[in-house]
Amino acid sequence: MNGATAFGKGGMRCPRRNRYPLGGCARRSGLAESGMPRPWISTNLAISADGKISDVGNRPSGWTSPADHERLVSLRRNADALMVGRGTLEKDRMSLRVAGSPKQPLRCIVSRTGGISPDQPVFHADGGAVHLLVTEATASPPLPGVTVHRGNLASFFETLAADHGVKRLHCEGGGQLVRALAELDVIDEFHLTIAGHTVFGGAAAPTATGVPGTFLPAGRSFSLERFEPDPSTGECFLTYLRKR
Repeated sequence: MNGATAFGKGGMRCPRRNRYPLGGCARRSGLAESGMPRPWISTNLAISADGKISDVGNRPSGWTSPADHERLVSLRRNADALMVGRGTLEKDRMSLRVAGSPKQPLRCIVSRTGGISPDQPVFHADGGAVHLLVTEATASPPLPGVTVHRGNLASFFETLAADHGVKRLHCEGGGQLVRALAELDVIDEFHLTIAGHTVFGGAAAPTATGVPGTFLPAGRSFSLERFEPDPSTGECFLTYLRKR
């Protein structure tokens, strides 16, 4: 993730037993120092051949294959809560639900101001309870049926774990939110689809950690756990685990 991240050695390998407690809460790094638990946090992004998650106009998702979409749905099924940034929510008009599943994860939205249109599908589609984190001290319009939290990501994670029983939290972007997670060093599992069939270009096109700029404050070392190329789609699905 941006040049400051170190991944495991390359090459194809078979999945191996997960060395981390996927079913439990993690205690570590900055959040561990508080003595409070947090969920196991995974992320999922697709990047173009030139390392972009979208074009300069922030194209909505849907530019990868149906197989990649199926993987997205599968990852959702394993989560107690889904999380997305406001910009991605609005651009993709997401409902954040798992179609046909009796278990619907909580739907978490992160926004600086909370000024989200009540017309967004997430507020009208059946699914898990909606939780909105507002990170700036601003007056935001009320959204019926939405639980509003005010504060930072760290306190939000603690609340989800302690008060709502969230053991697995899955983030679907965008780049700025993933960048914030990387800075906190709370990404435990990183799912990535490399779409070799697309080149977006553009210096201002967002990457997996937002618009290119400064590097992370320290390296983030991951091991490559899954490597699945699909020549028929021109895509490769990868899973990385944080080395701790």
